[in-house]
This record gives sequence, C-alpha cells and structure tokens, in this order.
Amino acid sequence: MGAQTRREASPGRILDHPRGGPTILRIVLGTQLRRLREERGISREAAGEAIRGSHAKISRLELGRVGCKERDVADLLTLYEVWDQQEREEYLELARHAGSPGWWQKYSDVMSPWFDRLLGLEEAATMIRTYEVQFVPGLLQTRDYAREVIRLGHPRDDSRRSERRIELRMERQAILDRPHAPRLWAVMDEAALRRPLGSREVMRAQLERLIEASQQPNITLQIAPFSMGGLAAAGGPVTILRFLEPDLPDIVYLEQLTSSLYLEKREEVEGYLVVMDRLCAMAEPPSRTTAFLEKLLAEY
Repeated sequence: MGAQTRREASPGRILDHPRGGPTILRIVLGTQLRRLREERGISREAAGEAIRGSHAKISRLELGRVGCKERDVADLLTLYEVWDQQEREEYLELARHAGSPGWWQKYSDVMSPWFDRLLGLEEAATMIRTYEVQFVPGLLQTRDYAREVIRLGHPRDDSRRSERRIELRMERQAILDRPHAPRLWAVMDEAALRRPLGSREVMRAQLERLIEASQQPNITLQIAPFSMGGLAAAGGPVTILRFLEPDLPDIVYLEQLTSSLYLEKREEVEGYLVVMDRLCAMAEPPSRTTAFLEKLLAEY
C-alpha cells in the first residue's frame, strides 16, 4: 500500500468526525485492527497471546464491544509490523479517545447494560430510521408521555429512579437539535397514536410535539394507518442506523422487554432494509402527516 493510500485510510480521520463518540471510535479502532491482523495472516489466538489475552478478547475488541488499553494496541501494532511512528500514534490516540466515557455513563444506575451502545450509535449516526408499533419513538416523546411509558416498563421504580430515566431520555433527544444532527425518519403505527397514555393533556401535548417535529428539516414522520392492513414488520419496533464513516456498516437495533439485539451481518441488515422500505412505501406520505396529527389532536 502506497504512502498516499495509507494516509487516506488513516485511522485518525475518525477523530475529526463531528459526531465521533467513544462507541464509534471503538468500532472503527476494532475494524482497523482486524484488517491489519488479516492482512498479516495472523490468527486471533496469536493476537490474543500478544496482549496476554484470549481469542475471545480479540474478537470483542475487533467488534468494538470493549475498549482497549494503549499498551495492548501498541503490542498489536508491533505484532502487525506497523512501524511508522505517525501511524502508530494515530492508533494510540484513537484508543485513548475510545476509552473515554460517554455522556450517558452518569445514568448507569438506571440504564440497561445493552442500551449504552444504542446511545453511542445514535450519537454518530447520519440517518436513524425507526418503526414503532406501540409508542411514540423515544427521540420524540414529551417528558410527561415518557413518564407514562417508563412507568409501564418499570413499575417497581420509585420516583427518583423514574425521574432519572426520564432525564436520560430527554438528554438523549438533544442529538436532533445539535449541529450536524442526524436525520430521523420515523414510521408510527396509528395504534401508537390512538392508545391513550396518561391524561388527555398528556396526549394532546404529545401530538403537538409531533406536529412541531414534522416541521423540522431533519425529521421525517409517516403514519401507518389501520386502513393499510397487515404490515411487513417483524411484529415489533425496528431501528436502522446508518453512518457516513466507511468503516461502519448499517446496524439494525431490535429492542425486547429485557434485552436487545444488534444485527450487523449484511444479509440480516438488508432484509430489514427491505421491510423498512416497504413500510415507508405503504404508509401515508410525509406530506399528509401534519394533517393526520391535527385531525387526531382535534379528537382530544
């Protein structure tokens, strides 16, 4: 590989990403290290021995599931025969930043262990596509509506823990108003809008929030009305995250009651992309969303 090509593929370029949080940095670092290992024909077992670990540790590192000590990165770079000092320093700087805690760590007392990855992915995404069956998407919920949703999901919480969860959800929504904000494209089942949560005032305020959101340039809302019949979705909410960074493929997020799934294999992701495209084609077009919401608001 020539010097110019190597520099264009520099691992340090992600540090200039306007939404490059620690989750994404870990994924990019892991991807780069995997490529180096495979180019050298080195097994995961041999790489694991070089950092006093196992092949499972290397696998988690290469998938971006865990952070990596600078010493381990330095040892791997030596094993992979990366001798250029500037290139080595870029990898080490990437490791330092990837180990930084995300803003959401202050909510670790009320956050599910699998949820922090979603927050990191949302922070770096260029496009967030989501389909919701039962509730308004979390990124668009009002505080009072979120309180009702959280009360359903965590009935044993005391008021302090409940409020902490609400604060996390509200802070999470800030990504939509930042510079370089991602585009949110949400399809909501009509049932999610007609199912009352809390008082009439809560529902009215939530519908007003959705009307306001539908006017934002980076938000596209569609309604899947009852009249369109059966839907092609897999029986529950689906979120697909897309990134500009070439080392980051689309990721599908499926949330369940007490766990979640992250799908990254191309064939799995492509299947959900087909489903999402079909949903968007069948749902009411975005141009009719505001009128639909205003009509529903008038019923409350």
